[in-house]
Parts: sequence; structure tokens; C-alpha cells
Amino acid sequence: MAQLSPLLKQATPVVVDHGEGVYLYDTDGKRHLDFTAGIGVTSTGHCHPHVVSAAREQVGKLIHGQYTTVMHKPMLELTEKLGGVLPEGLDSLFYSNSGSEAVEAALRLSRQATKRPNVIVFQGGFHGRTVAAATMTTSGTRFSAGISPLMSGVHVAPFPYAFHYGWDEETATKFALRELDYLFATVCAPNETAAFFIEPVLGEGGYVPANPAFLAGLRERADKHGILLVMDEIQTGFGRTGRFWGHEHFGVRPDIVLIAKGLASGFPISGIAASEELMAKALPGSQGGTYGGNAVACAAAIATLEVIQQEGLVANAAERGRQLLEGARVIADKSPSIGDVRGLGLLVGSEFTTPDGEPDTAKAQAAQKAASSSGLLLLTCGAYMNVVRMVPPLIVDTEQIDEALRIWGDVVAGVE
Repeated sequence: MAQLSPLLKQATPVVVDHGEGVYLYDTDGKRHLDFTAGIGVTSTGHCHPHVVSAAREQVGKLIHGQYTTVMHKPMLELTEKLGGVLPEGLDSLFYSNSGSEAVEAALRLSRQATKRPNVIVFQGGFHGRTVAAATMTTSGTRFSAGISPLMSGVHVAPFPYAFHYGWDEETATKFALRELDYLFATVCAPNETAAFFIEPVLGEGGYVPANPAFLAGLRERADKHGILLVMDEIQTGFGRTGRFWGHEHFGVRPDIVLIAKGLASGFPISGIAASEELMAKALPGSQGGTYGGNAVACAAAIATLEVIQQEGLVANAAERGRQLLEGARVIADKSPSIGDVRGLGLLVGSEFTTPDGEPDTAKAQAAQKAASSSGLLLLTCGAYMNVVRMVPPLIVDTEQIDEALRIWGDVVAGVE
């Protein structure tokens, strides 16, 4: 009898029967408030009627039209609609299936376009699990352990994670930029550097937002040295942060944007966006794939964008995100176990620490499990897995945030 790999450890004990909106219902009929959203994927909630209708209709017309063999209407329409929301100047798209594939496509494009071998990533970043993407991931060794040798040409610079360093944000930012310049001088020459890859908010690294000064510093160095700035918006895009793109909070212009997760409300689709001029510098045959731009996924993505715009979900993410962050900070103020609460929009993390400021993984995991038992599904993240993260669907309302905070407050008090 076949079974799942024993390495696939479940964060919660829930066996789902069905989902609706912000809730999952298990096989015993119990309702769970889902503040994981499939790790930021179900942006319009579970089984939004408009997304379901679009997918059902498309299944009856065309399930798979391999897009280097034939074109199909959903992909062409999705491309047109994305043109209305992509950052200015990024008018060319390549579709794939997963975030890791998007990262690797951007890596290939960056190296081929610049004819340079090296890329710089930032401490705590997560970019995927395939060999190249795992090499570029520094949010935890579990993603790359045991598969060496890893890809060459990847260098790591600090991210301004102020709480980790015990500094204020300005000090952490100055340090990170100074160390980047030192990296240029000692290890990775600017004229051999193809790209910076960065998340506007560290995801698996602990839900740590970047800041305007740091990203402006990257843009300045990118322009000075002919380096591409690649913004990994896989978790932060499509309204998640209270702006359509996470980098919009910081006033920077990317050269390449990576998209996935929330684009199609749960259907697998990802991609990269760049200017047509830049995209044309990739080598022939370097972009393609069997399932990229799947017709049903494209139809679901079109419907997702329509829901986001028609229901004002970007503004909702901003408002409900403020409510969630403020509420989580009120709870943390009463708890000596939570050292920091931070986030942007509907990405909120509570970092658990011991009395002497060290990571408290055990207490974070106890809180996450207790929340699951109480009907609130959460996940942990961070290098030490000591950050409990909240990432609800963009449709979440005031009452559901209040319900989650009530449960979370009781849980935190109970694990003290």
C-alpha cells in the first residue's frame, strides 16, 4: 500500500473535507479559521465562486494547450490583464508553474542578459527548493542540506533584520549596505555580478520587511554597476502587503519581478516579468516548459485578478493588516515570550524569545499547535522556526481578524 513520504510533516493535524472563504472544514465537520492561506496562495479565499466558475468553464473548453506549440485565449487575456498591474516598463512575461521555476528563469535571464556569472542574495531569503533556488536560499539549512555541491556563483549579503542584530533599523541598514560594498571589494566584483535577488519582506526568513533606505541603496548600486534588481514578489505580490506589489511600499524600480502563489487562488502558475528589451536578451530555447501557462490556471488567474480589483482586496489587506498587526502587538506587550511583532499588510509575524533574548523555538511551536487545536491554523518560520506567522486570505474581514486575535491572545497567555 502506497503512502506519502515520511518527510512530509504536517504543520497541523487537520484533514480537510472542504474550504469556503477564510475557513477550512475537516472530515469531522469542525471549522478552522485558516490564517495560512496555503502559505499565501489562496488570496481570494477557498473556492471563491468567481474563481470556481471560471475554472469550471475552462475545464469544459481546454485543459491543456502547450504554449510553445499552440496559443490559447486564457493566456493571452491574462497577459493583457497583468499588463495593467505590472510595474511600469515590465511589459514582457514568461509563465511557469512554481516559484522555484520562476526564480530559475530569472537567474537564467540575468546571467544571459548581462553575461556575468554571479548573483547576490540576502541573508534570510527564501527562493525555492530546486538546486539553483535552494543555493540562493538562506532562510534555513534544511532547504539545501545534503545536496552539495550547490550551484556556484551565489554570494550572500546581510539583510537589515534589526531585531536579530539588536539594533535600530537605521543602524542595521547602514551595516547591511556597508557589508554589501565589502562583499564587492573582497569576494564578488561588481562587474561580474549579474543581479541582486531580494524579497521585499523576508518570507520563510521570519516576515521581516525591508525598508526604503536599504532598497534605495540596492537600486543605486545596481544602476552604478549595471546589475539587475530582481524582486521576488512570490509571497508579497497581488495585494498581500496592502499594495499590489510589496516593493511599492519602498519606492524602488525593479528590473525583473517574480510572481506565483496568490496569482491564481490555488491553481499552479508562476512567471517572471521584465521589459521586452531585457527579455529578448535571453538565449533561444532558454524559456519553455510542458505545463507553463496552463489554460485552467490562466482562467483562474484572470478571475482572481478580477476579484481582487472588484472587491477592493488590496485596500482590505492594508486595513485588515493594520488591525492584525496592532492586535498582535497588544498581545505581545502582555507577553514576555514575544520579543518582536512585525509585518506588512496581511503578513504578520510574532517572534518568540527566551528571557535572555535567544530564539525560543519550543514556545513558538507550542503556541502554533495550541492555536491549531483552538481552531486557528497558523505556521512557523524563521531560521530557528521561532516566528509564528499569520497570512490570512485577502478577503478576511474585521470580525474574523478579531476572532483570530482572541484565540491567539488566549494561546499566548496559555503557553507562558
